[in-house]
Amino acid sequence: MNDLPEHHTTEIRSTEVEGVVWKLMLSFDVDEWVVRAETIDGSSPEPFRSASEEKAREIFEKFEILLGQSKKIAPSAEDAPSAEDIGRLRRARAAQRLDEYESLVATTIIGIDTLWGGDVNNPSGLGRFIADCYCSGKQLPAAYDDPLALQLRKAGGVMGGSGVEETSRAYIEKFALEHRIAELEQLGGSLDDPRGRYLSGVARSLQVMLDLARETLGDGEPVPYERAVIASTGEAARYVNTSEDRQAITDLLELQGYPIEHFNGSLSRAVDGWRAEHAIDRDDIGRTSANAVSRLDEMTQERVLAHLPPEIHAVPRANITFLPIENAWFSGSMNYLGRARRADGSPEYEATYEINTSLEISRPEFEHLVSHEVVPGHVMTFAYLQHSYHIGLAGFEATIQTMNTRASTLSEGIANNAILFAFGVDAPEKIPDETLRLGVLLSLLQDKAKANASYLLYSEGLDPAEVERRIREECLVSEERAHKLAGAWGAHPLLGRMYLPSYHIGTRIVGELIRTHGPERTLPAIYGCQGLVDIVTVQELLV
Repeated sequence: MNDLPEHHTTEIRSTEVEGVVWKLMLSFDVDEWVVRAETIDGSSPEPFRSASEEKAREIFEKFEILLGQSKKIAPSAEDAPSAEDIGRLRRARAAQRLDEYESLVATTIIGIDTLWGGDVNNPSGLGRFIADCYCSGKQLPAAYDDPLALQLRKAGGVMGGSGVEETSRAYIEKFALEHRIAELEQLGGSLDDPRGRYLSGVARSLQVMLDLARETLGDGEPVPYERAVIASTGEAARYVNTSEDRQAITDLLELQGYPIEHFNGSLSRAVDGWRAEHAIDRDDIGRTSANAVSRLDEMTQERVLAHLPPEIHAVPRANITFLPIENAWFSGSMNYLGRARRADGSPEYEATYEINTSLEISRPEFEHLVSHEVVPGHVMTFAYLQHSYHIGLAGFEATIQTMNTRASTLSEGIANNAILFAFGVDAPEKIPDETLRLGVLLSLLQDKAKANASYLLYSEGLDPAEVERRIREECLVSEERAHKLAGAWGAHPLLGRMYLPSYHIGTRIVGELIRTHGPERTLPAIYGCQGLVDIVTVQELLV
């Protein structure tokens, strides 16, 4: 008989047959393999059962051909599992079951993710949303598999338009999301330690996301902007003055032969000219990414690992697969999977890195993007968190990293400062290469544009067209990016009020921690080597 499945005993996929969407589930029940199927409305034919995993997988993969032909197949002597196989599978299934606490955390986070149309099992950033990963090796909660969940994900969540309202309300009620969030916050409050404060922070963020969902459905009062930002970042929103950044960029442009006088005094046009001259060829993105990861990983090994505990040095920092993708809404997307297991049961810490082949970006800005998404940024951070859970240093909550929380603000702060860690410096102006320094400053200025777009839209109530003009002029972003930040991204209830401010706030705080406490104290703390932390609790830990 084949080895155990890598991640879950149960696998799930969707298929469409003659206009009907079916959810298929492959599982091992006691001593036989079972393929179950159901439609959105709950219709379900007789399950297909077999002692042969191979036969069951054939049905699972070719269900549209075999629909209606399922029948029980009696075990044969040659394919029947042994008693040892059955015992091993039963033990594995038991280990994958969620306990009461894990069920609370998983149902609450996956429930909110599903409500907004997210699918943590989707390997692409185009399908994921609030739940950034699910890498414990545990089964998913019922809130993921439920037919209402399938309907919500297919519709795109609460913003899916007419017809999704009743499904959303029914889902909120069925999985008691309000009650579960309150229970999670109460649990966090009962633990007078950093873990408790971490859980309370996650709960408050999830409550805001639930309230924003109700606001979107027309069922609740508007969520105050200040409350949303504080829940996500731990501090109030504020406008970011970029005059010093613009002066530094002006000086670097002049040093590199792009004085603003050559562009009718327009700094934005000078930046556009520099970007065009240093643009990366789309056909070269994959190779350039691989080279950048290799170089950054070597720099990380030399300058970052020196400050981290020896027991994590062997954890893969950049076990990634590059995937080109066209016309995505993002520049690059790290999708942490963390599901594959070695023969000894330890994780392989794998991730995919999707690169938008339509991306228009300079090589220096692209190197910052790779350091942000891969190493020593997001992939490395998530791998260390998964490892902390694997060795018992962190709890189950570490394996479901969640967007729009104080934890994700810390994650963005780490990622934006990652290029500095790799160079062993504590500020962008200390990067030795002037061209790369300019690219990093422009990248960080783009995150200030995100914060300012959010603030101008929601705190000052400016018209999107005026916001677009302001951030284009003050933050030097491209016309395309200014339009998105002031438009679709800024208008989104979660992105506009919770996530856009988090990039700059996280970047500023992590940078201040490095400069105040040095890398020897700061790096072990932010990478979770002393326990799971967020942007608030890591400051408490270091102070």
